[in-house]
Amino acid sequence: MINDLIEKRKKILAESEQHKNRRNELNSAASKWARERNTLNNQTRECVDDAQKNKDLRDKYNQEVIELKVKRNEYNDKANVLFEEIESFKREHGSPKTRGIKEIQKQIEHLEMMQQTQVFSTEKERELIDKIKQMKNQVKEQEAELEQNKEMRSKIASARELRKQASELHAKVTEVAELAQKHHDLMVESYRKADKSRESADAAHKSFVEAQESADAEHKFFIACQKELRDYDKVISGLRKKTKKVKVTKEQKAVRKEAEHLFKNFRAGEKLTTDDILLLQRSKLI
Repeated sequence: MINDLIEKRKKILAESEQHKNRRNELNSAASKWARERNTLNNQTRECVDDAQKNKDLRDKYNQEVIELKVKRNEYNDKANVLFEEIESFKREHGSPKTRGIKEIQKQIEHLEMMQQTQVFSTEKERELIDKIKQMKNQVKEQEAELEQNKEMRSKIASARELRKQASELHAKVTEVAELAQKHHDLMVESYRKADKSRESADAAHKSFVEAQESADAEHKFFIACQKELRDYDKVISGLRKKTKKVKVTKEQKAVRKEAEHLFKNFRAGEKLTTDDILLLQRSKLI
């Protein structure tokens, strides 16, 4: 019976080792997934931080564009007032068939705005640039005629200076608008990366949870096997003690029987050896 129990204990011990090894493997896998998840979460936070920084810069540059446009428009409005006065003078002293400087200037502004906001082929953009150049030459020609008058010469100089300042601000608007677009694109790209790393982090967390749950299940099996092993140990130990006790009892009976035989011979007058005396003392017969 004890041998059967020992064999069964061996099987449980083997199962226990299997569950322990599997648990340790799964815990190692869970740790790996946890590290990967944490790394991806850190990447996500970094991407979101980058996106926020670029968003702040984009908003800053967009606000600067608005402010620059206001100033540019103020210069253009002041220039237009002067050009209107120049036009009035020209209508009084020039040919009514000639297009006015103000009208040409407005067309130039319209074409420049088209160049800034629309996409053209290389050929079309070259045509647009040439047209703007021709119209600016027309303005210069008409202004050259008007500059013969001292008062008009002063107004033309002021109008030109205002238009120059407006043009410089317009170039600045274009430059700052490009910066705003650049940071907008960077913001979008950072958010895209954040979404991607967050998705990977969620997948890693799912794998972590699955590995951890499987490891917990294997640990429960391991604990159950350990409990079963302790139960087997108790039963086997008890049986061994009982077997040993029976064996001792049989030996004691055999010794007692031999001692009684020696004692009987002693009483009949036979001599006892030292070993005989020790045996009789152990059996408490003397």
